[in-house]
Amino acid sequence: MAATLDPPKARASAIAAGDVLEVTLSGAWRITESRPSWTELLDKRNPKIVKLRVADLERWDSSVLLFLFEIQQWCYVSGAGCDLETLPEKIQTLLAQISASHATSVPFDRSQNFFALVGSATMSLGRKTKEISQFVGECVIGAVRLVKSPHKFRWRDCIYEMQQCGAMSLPIVSLISFLVGVTLAYTGALVLRQYGGDIYVADLIGLAVVREMGAVMTGVVLAGRTGAAFAATLGNMKANEEIDALETLGISSVDFLVLPRLVALSIMMPLLALYADALGIVGGMAVAAGVLNIPPTAYWVEMGTIVTLSDISAGVIKAVSFGLIVGLSGCLRGLQAERSAAGVGRAATSAVVTSILLIVVSDAVFAVLFNVVGI
Repeated sequence: MAATLDPPKARASAIAAGDVLEVTLSGAWRITESRPSWTELLDKRNPKIVKLRVADLERWDSSVLLFLFEIQQWCYVSGAGCDLETLPEKIQTLLAQISASHATSVPFDRSQNFFALVGSATMSLGRKTKEISQFVGECVIGAVRLVKSPHKFRWRDCIYEMQQCGAMSLPIVSLISFLVGVTLAYTGALVLRQYGGDIYVADLIGLAVVREMGAVMTGVVLAGRTGAAFAATLGNMKANEEIDALETLGISSVDFLVLPRLVALSIMMPLLALYADALGIVGGMAVAAGVLNIPPTAYWVEMGTIVTLSDISAGVIKAVSFGLIVGLSGCLRGLQAERSAAGVGRAATSAVVTSILLIVVSDAVFAVLFNVVGI
C-alpha cells in the first residue's frame, strides 16, 4: 500500500533585522487546523515595521486572513508600520474587506508612512478621474448616436423617467420653492423697511429666485430624490448581474440605461426650474401683501422693471446643467456600486453628495462667467 503524505501544516517564521520584523507564511492554512500564534511569534519584540510575505503557500482559506488581520490590528494599536505590498493581490483585497467590516478604535492608522499615503491617494485620484472621463466620453458618444439615429432611442423609457423625475417631483418642488420665496421676502423686508423701500422686495425676490434659488433648489431636491433613485436602481441591477447580462448580449449599458435618464432630466429640469421660479415669486408676493401691504399688481409691475429675459435665460441654462450633473452623478455612482446591499446604499449616498457638491461648484462658475459676459 502506498504511503499517504500528510499536507504541510501552516507555518509562520519571523526574522528580525533591526526595527523591521519580516514574517513569512508557508504551508497549508486550513480553518479546521491549528495555526501559529502571533503572540508567540512576536516573542516580546516591539518592531517598528512588520513586513508580511508568503513563500511556498499551499492551499489556504480564511485561516490565513484571520492571522494577517490579527497582525494588522496589532500594528494599528502599537503604531508600527504594516507592509502588505508583497502579499498576493487576492489576499490584499480580502484583507481590506475584513478591515473595512471590523471598525477599529484606533484614532489614526499609522501602518503606512506619509509618502506612501500620498502616493496611494494620488493613484486613486488618477483612477477615479479616468473612470469619470471614460463615462462622460461614452455618454457623449451615445448622445451623438442619438442625434444620428433617434428612432433607435428608447423613448418609452425616457417618457417614463420624465414622469418620475418631473410630474412626481411637483409636490416637493412646490413646497420648497414657495417656502424659499417666503423666507427671502421676510429676510429682505427686515432691511428694506428700515429705509422705506418696501416695494423693492419685489426686485429682491424676482432676481434671487429667477437667477439663483429656483434652479439651485430644484437641483438639490432632484439630487436627493432622483439622483439617489438612479444610483440605487443601477446599483441593484449591477448586484443582480443584469448589467453584465446586457453587456454579454452586446447592448451598451450607457445607451440602454443612462441616456434615457439623462435626456429625461435635461428636459424636465428647466421646466421644473421655471415652475419653481413662479412658486417662489408667489411666495414673496404673499408676504409682500400680508406683511408689507403691497398689492399684488404693484408687486408684479415692480418686479417686471428689474427681471429681464436674460435673467430667465440664465436660470434655464443653470437648470439644464444641473439636470445633467444630477443624471451623470447618479448613473455613474450606480454603475460603480459594489455588488451588495451595502454597496447600493453607499452608491446612493455618494450620488447625492457628488450631485450637490457639483451643483454648488458649477453655480459659482456660472456666476463668474455671467458676470464676465454681462448676463
